[in-house]
Amino acid sequence: MTTAPSPLAGDPRFSGLLEAAHAVQPKTVALRRQLHQHPEQGLAVPRTQAAVLKALEDLDLRLHTGSKVGSVIGVLDGARPGPTVLLRGDMDALPLQEDTKLSFASRVDGSMHACGHDTHVAMLASAARILAARRDRLAGSVVFMFQPGEEGHYGAKFMLDEGLLDVADRPVERALALHITAKETSGVLRTRSGPIMASANSFTITVTGRGGHASTPSDAIDPVPAAAAMVGALQTVVTRRISVFEPTVLTISRITAGTTSNIIPETAELEGTLRTLSESSRATMLAEIPKVCAQIAAAHGCTTTFTVDAGYPVTINDDDVATRVTDIGRAVLGNDHVTAMSHPLMGAEDWSYVLQEVPGVMAFLGACPPGVDPADAAPNHSNRVQFDEAALPHGVSTYAAFALDVLR
Repeated sequence: MTTAPSPLAGDPRFSGLLEAAHAVQPKTVALRRQLHQHPEQGLAVPRTQAAVLKALEDLDLRLHTGSKVGSVIGVLDGARPGPTVLLRGDMDALPLQEDTKLSFASRVDGSMHACGHDTHVAMLASAARILAARRDRLAGSVVFMFQPGEEGHYGAKFMLDEGLLDVADRPVERALALHITAKETSGVLRTRSGPIMASANSFTITVTGRGGHASTPSDAIDPVPAAAAMVGALQTVVTRRISVFEPTVLTISRITAGTTSNIIPETAELEGTLRTLSESSRATMLAEIPKVCAQIAAAHGCTTTFTVDAGYPVTINDDDVATRVTDIGRAVLGNDHVTAMSHPLMGAEDWSYVLQEVPGVMAFLGACPPGVDPADAAPNHSNRVQFDEAALPHGVSTYAAFALDVLR
């Protein structure tokens, strides 16, 4: 079936954007590779922050840096007053030893841009360059959000607390974040309405019994069988307490107990993650997990403690903005470079905090390496993941087109 043209096809606001993104591709690639070679983790990313400031220094932007985190915010004021649009690129890396053999591979032991945040920063910086050159076409302001600490460090929340949404003269009305992925065809933009990424909570269950000699378990209270029983029982909770139409993933990823073969330990510890696509399912599971574990422990003569982190909320795309991003993508990139996502992902994003405040979207940009089937490509968070840099102009032009559309 032939897809109808985008209702925005031929819109003069988008004329030449993709060509402009290709024109700045050398700068995009250079910044991306610089960041890739020098990855930084967490909320303090001084080298990355300095590189971003350097990349933006010749543009007509108002620049702000974070006081508690290593963030950068650039504000581009258009030629006329109007609303504010927010564009995000996250900056932090992951604790991995890179094994890609790329000429620009990480030079930092145990740290790698394995989730593509280096490409996000580079695309956003180049979008700022393109939009600065089109300042006369903007009625309003563009906020460029360069965010540290996405990988579990709540960087977006810190930036919100530091006044991210108040740096422009008028409130932010729309927001867009792009995320690159090696598991999709290069240059293809994908998004959907409603939930697009899951909430995430990590939790720890400590089971306490009474230690003793492994040859006489009757003289001890062994926490290991109790912990083992909990693993299976928690999966049953998912299937019996949560609707089949509410995707929920509970994974016990670590079990630790004991020191040697002839000792029954006093404690056993389970660590896991919970992912849901609704806050109601999340609340139900966080109430059920400690209840079930306590009852199983009691049956074995043990006790439990349950601790849980705050976790990222569900990332929920605004329906109208998602439709608009799809139309913009088709107009700028072409119908064959935009596809709908059939289902959400169970990964989590702190962009969710921004979308709780502003109507906006998370969208994915495919960057599968040339000659590789997306199904066979190393995924994000792999020490072998690679991204096709030829996809970057598609991200740059999508960012720019979104801003031009909101500030028309």
